Amino acid sequence: MLTEAATQRTLAHPERPEIRLHEVLAALADPVRLQIVRRLALAAGELACSTFDLPVTKSTTTHHFRVLRESGVIRQTYRGTAKMNLLREAALAELFPGLLPSVLAAAAAEEARGTAG
Repeated sequence: MLTEAATQRTLAHPERPEIRLHEVLAALADPVRLQIVRRLALAAGELACSTFDLPVTKSTTTHHFRVLRESGVIRQTYRGTAKMNLLREAALAELFPGLLPSVLAAAAAEEARGTAG
């Protein structure tokens, strides 16, 4: 009989020292991935992939989440059949102080300029 731990699916994430600035910046450069990160930053906790209404196909959505996970921006875990996502704010703040708040503020300012004009 398999134990619960043996049946749990796990996903590979970079450890904190393995997170690289160029990979984080590349992940955040895509508008869809930035939309995901902005939503996670506003969330009080984890969000399931299925809660995101993105303007791309399901397979492309999966790709975007994988890029964010593999770059170290988010942590993903399975809860039953749902894949839960959490922004790795503490790790990013320790490695790149001020980066995430600056990117989020710039994205919000850009959105405000776009809707104001």
